[in-house]
Amino acid sequence: MRLTLAALWLALAMAPATLRAETVVLKSGLRLSVTGYQLQGDRYHLQLSGGSVEVPAEEVAAIEPQLLFTSLAPKSVPSSAGPYREFIEAAAAKYKVDADLISSVIAIESNFDPKAVSRRNARGLMQLMPETAMAFGVKNIFDPGENIDGGTHFLRDLLERYHNDLVLALAAYNAGPQRVLAAVPPIRETRNYVVKVQRNYDRRKVDRREYAASGSKPEPGPTGRESAN
Repeated sequence: MRLTLAALWLALAMAPATLRAETVVLKSGLRLSVTGYQLQGDRYHLQLSGGSVEVPAEEVAAIEPQLLFTSLAPKSVPSSAGPYREFIEAAAAKYKVDADLISSVIAIESNFDPKAVSRRNARGLMQLMPETAMAFGVKNIFDPGENIDGGTHFLRDLLERYHNDLVLALAAYNAGPQRVLAAVPPIRETRNYVVKVQRNYDRRKVDRREYAASGSKPEPGPTGRESAN
């Protein structure tokens, strides 16, 4: 079955959610959720849940990971129960950024290790580069409170820059805003990073709802490291 672009919106609306997918971004601004794709000559063959469609390769602006992993994720702990919760909640209130998002960035960046140093010299809980830390007034990059405040300030600014597009903000946090314009850059590390933070964030939200529904008190501890810069 082949779909014309005119029929594509109907197929997308009726398609069930997929756990592993990509988003094909066209230059027109249209974003297509696909389960697979293949470049054939000068055209992309895009596989959809309801069929397939072909588009000229020149019309494809980017191919991004689609972040729909909640149902596969193991249990985690809401940010209110994890380490450094006072600093996280203070930064969340100060910069109007979700505390669970801050916790997710920390979990993937450093696994809550305040002394972490990456191979690129990013440092501390939120893996700030020294120049980034300086720009946001962080004097002691290994101090948990200062690092979280500076990292959250940076994340807030990125969210504002990308009009609350979390995917682009996270991509810029990893790769730098100079590399992120209208789409996630074709950098494997950055794409993997975006997926891992979003997956961690999604599962924190699921766990928070489950804890609230059950009335259980969450056990303290971080989600655990999945990746690092």
